[in-house]
Amino acid sequence: MPTDLAARESQSNDLALLGLMQLVSPALPIGAFAFSQGLESAFELGWVSDEQSLAKWLSGVLEDGLTRCELPLIARLYSAFELSDSNAIAQWDEWLAATRETAELAAEDSRLGASLKRLLGSLDLLPDEDLLPAQAGYVTLFSYAAHRRGVSKRQALLGFGWAWLENQLAVACKALPLGHTAAQRVIEQLRKELVSAVDQALLLDDDELGPVLPGVALASALHETQYSRLFRS
Repeated sequence: MPTDLAARESQSNDLALLGLMQLVSPALPIGAFAFSQGLESAFELGWVSDEQSLAKWLSGVLEDGLTRCELPLIARLYSAFELSDSNAIAQWDEWLAATRETAELAAEDSRLGASLKRLLGSLDLLPDEDLLPAQAGYVTLFSYAAHRRGVSKRQALLGFGWAWLENQLAVACKALPLGHTAAQRVIEQLRKELVSAVDQALLLDDDELGPVLPGVALASALHETQYSRLFRS
């Protein structure tokens, strides 16, 4: 009956939403809290020192980084998982690894990917072995998990961006004199930018992809030898 079909669809949508919430939760045990993506070094260098400069830094990383790299890659990987296209999955996973400009950024992606793969395995959610690259990175595993949970492609991009933003603000609250209310003001400022970033990411052609983040690359490289630090990147 139509009512039964509607009920099943509603339950499926609810489960997908809960699956996305689980995937982007700071409580997900993959160790994302240990990485700052060069932000801690930006604090040390004085490039980011308060709420305003933090919002400006994150806005730039979102526009010139996630919009051109991780977000459109999630869309492509999601489509590849829909088609069980192992060649495309491997291609984009390798492409993403090649964009990591420092040892720390590369290590973050590989370690989080390995942790998420172990977690999915413990939940009996991994696909056939030949579908995933042996050393798949975090973005690839995130894309697969979103597809496996029935999350829509657009919601997967929004969720990934939200998780990145929350993690960056958690870093700032630990390493800067930044209160949680100030962090919420930054979120309020960047929410619309995140939606716009997803809109743009979904429209980019392959030859338009690639992050343009020299400041992040330099901060990350300097962080590798920073004397005192709280984070692994």
